[in-house]
Amino acid sequence: MEFLETKHLYFYVLIFALSYPLAQSFEHRITYYRKWKKLFAGIAAMMVVFIPWDIWFTDYGVWWFNHDYTSGLRIFLLPIEEWLFFILIPFACFFIYEVLNYFVKKDVLRQFARPFLTVLSLSLLVASVIFVDKLYPFVTFLATGILGLVTVYFNPKWLGRFLLMYFVSLIPFLLVNGILTGSLIQSPVVNYNPDEIIGFRIITIPFEDSIYNLMMLLMVMWVYKGFETESNT
Repeated sequence: MEFLETKHLYFYVLIFALSYPLAQSFEHRITYYRKWKKLFAGIAAMMVVFIPWDIWFTDYGVWWFNHDYTSGLRIFLLPIEEWLFFILIPFACFFIYEVLNYFVKKDVLRQFARPFLTVLSLSLLVASVIFVDKLYPFVTFLATGILGLVTVYFNPKWLGRFLLMYFVSLIPFLLVNGILTGSLIQSPVVNYNPDEIIGFRIITIPFEDSIYNLMMLLMVMWVYKGFETESNT
């Protein structure tokens, strides 16, 4: 699509993701703005991990950014748009969380959440061993698997609702990450070293991105909701 071929594409994609959640943040039923303090605390905590990780992978050549779709302003190897990604995407996803909490009163995934995350986390740990020679899946699967098992152990009462948010957020994830990884445009905004990924893609999105996104949101969630836990029984 010709109108997407611009140096500001990454920025425009982020603004698109932000626009509706920001516009509705002051809606009287959701009052999302009242949660911003904890939300941004969670985002800041997540960025302490994810920004150095992103810089490391960029420097190592696991991924790199296309100058044709970014403004050119960089901080520690990363386009300014990449920094904004770690702020605006969780902002949009947790808006989804609050909307679902308002409109879906029942915790529909409560019984399913803990066993699902247990199986997923153990599977990711096994996969990290299988793909130990590929940096992106190894680090992502290992770290997410460990965080997942820690979450299972503490059994937070928000786990079912978090997973509902994560599953629903996969819909805009496919659109936003799809564009960033090459859908609808001549070449990807974010390019991946084929030697450092599994090679399985969801449309144009490396499978690892979906797990990377899960860990990112789960880290924010722990700060956003705090250590609200319930017994294992």
